[in-house]
Amino acid sequence: MVMIASIQNKFKNFLSLKNVAIAFLVIYFAIFMVYPISKAFIGSFYDWNPLIDQFNFVGLNNFKEVIGDGLFWNSIKNTLLFTSFSVSFRLVIGLGLAMLLHSKLAKYKSFFNGMFYMPTITPLVAVSFVWMWMFNPQFGLINNIFHLDINWLNDPKYALPAITIMTIWKDFGYATVIFLAGLMGLPKDVYEAADVDGASGFKKFTNITLPLLKPTTIFILITSLISYLQAYVQILIMTEGGPGTSTYVISYLIFDEAFVKYNFGTASAMSMILFVIIAILTAIMFKVTEERKITP
Repeated sequence: MVMIASIQNKFKNFLSLKNVAIAFLVIYFAIFMVYPISKAFIGSFYDWNPLIDQFNFVGLNNFKEVIGDGLFWNSIKNTLLFTSFSVSFRLVIGLGLAMLLHSKLAKYKSFFNGMFYMPTITPLVAVSFVWMWMFNPQFGLINNIFHLDINWLNDPKYALPAITIMTIWKDFGYATVIFLAGLMGLPKDVYEAADVDGASGFKKFTNITLPLLKPTTIFILITSLISYLQAYVQILIMTEGGPGTSTYVISYLIFDEAFVKYNFGTASAMSMILFVIIAILTAIMFKVTEERKITP
């Protein structure tokens, strides 16, 4: 009986700790997720400037102003260009290096894993400052190594590509590690059967490896889209949206409207549009995953 009572007490304590943890998560989610999103949604219908305690209802005027703003559409274009190139190269480089580490460089896997992943865990602020120096037109490493004469961060043609290059370099290690984990979990008997059938390396890659890696690819694709559509830090540090507005992305434009011009209502409307874009793209990715019956 004493043992049963002890077990019951431990079970009650476990339930109590579980309830506390759940309550903490609910409170955290409400304070840091639900409240900010709700405040931004409500604020998007108001002429809102907290500095002068201004909060006047304007209906859909903020959304009309945003949709009619050429800078907004330029920022959307820059965001889509930056995101598409960053995601594509992250996937391609990450998968290529993972394949290399899984086969020819398998015995050096731990070393290269750490080396490739190091930029990922390095603070983005520090990486941005280092790459600003590397892109310097006079003494930067990029121009000196490749014998170029490009003013990377001060030329509208090259500023956004330069930021994209830096972002790809910083983040490809994450995709490499995730893809490598996916490759290590693939069934070996399928490849053995393909070898018996005389399948070439290319056919094994296209008919076995890629289909089996779809859950991993979808995961990296979704997380990358969400991350890059909200890119901001590297833009702020490296170009501040310039030269001109050539590196304005939607997140930087939202920052500019809110904390430089103090048009919090307009910034909130832009935030809601970005929220919808991210939600739609994420839903499409999950729908594709579900239709193809991919299970993580």
